[in-house]
Amino acid sequence: MTLDAQPRTETPEPLYSNGLPIPLTPDCFGPLRPTAHHAADPATLRARLRRDGYLYLPGFLDPAGVRRLRGAYFARFPAGYLAGGTAPEDGVFSGTVPPGLPEYGVAGHPAHGFVRSAPFARFVDDPRLRTLAETLLGGRAELLPRRILRHYHRGSHRASRAHVDLDYMDRMEHGGPASPAVITLWIPVGDCPGRTGPLVYLEGSHTLTPGEYEPLRDVTDRPGDRRPISHDLAWTARSLGRRWLCTDFAAGDLMVHVPQIIHASLDTTTDAMRLSADVRFVRSGHTPDPRWLLPWSADDGA
Repeated sequence: MTLDAQPRTETPEPLYSNGLPIPLTPDCFGPLRPTAHHAADPATLRARLRRDGYLYLPGFLDPAGVRRLRGAYFARFPAGYLAGGTAPEDGVFSGTVPPGLPEYGVAGHPAHGFVRSAPFARFVDDPRLRTLAETLLGGRAELLPRRILRHYHRGSHRASRAHVDLDYMDRMEHGGPASPAVITLWIPVGDCPGRTGPLVYLEGSHTLTPGEYEPLRDVTDRPGDRRPISHDLAWTARSLGRRWLCTDFAAGDLMVHVPQIIHASLDTTTDAMRLSADVRFVRSGHTPDPRWLLPWSADDGA
């Protein structure tokens, strides 16, 4: 996403996260830097990931395959959820949630069944994803069974708060922290421009120590949960003196990030719904958080 993506006005319309505005200004937002993955050698990719904390890989996956997956998911919803005259692949919200639809991601909701389905398993088992993970982790890697499907529609005012992945993957069976030899692959399942609610990354935040952002946790809409850093992304950016990096993602794009980088998501304000998958690999021989060895459910507490 660029600051020139919409008509120039004296006060550009802000973006939102968790219902709070974030000014669309150069002090709050900057562009993600793409990586030409087809031309880069493994050492260059690893160095870029260490330096930036992320890799933005446009067109890494087949866009048609991504759109088919999107259509297969939205086809599972009852009549009335999608806008009339639109295809499931479009994922256009009607503005009405049908009565009786279970809470998002729990048993009975389409997302819960979809992450356990054969089409989703084939998609995340793409050899290109494993090869990339093994290249970046420097050896054999295992795909963690807890693969998350994120789905937001206009008006929900729900988004991921600023956080680092390690704070959600920090348990071992016998105490102590889980292995940090993990990478996250974030896949937008369909086009996902800034106003559809993509991930945003706090520039250079993987170089911060936890103590540098720990005080921000005191300003939160979830006082009983110390894992999120903050729900207020504008305040987070200004407090840490760093910009949120973002882009207009297209079907087929892929993001990779390290577990120490601060990231969040924007609110979905478009009729087209945000759908994405979080896929994580751990280097073979390292012990992951055991909660990530089970299929995802939105109420599993991890």
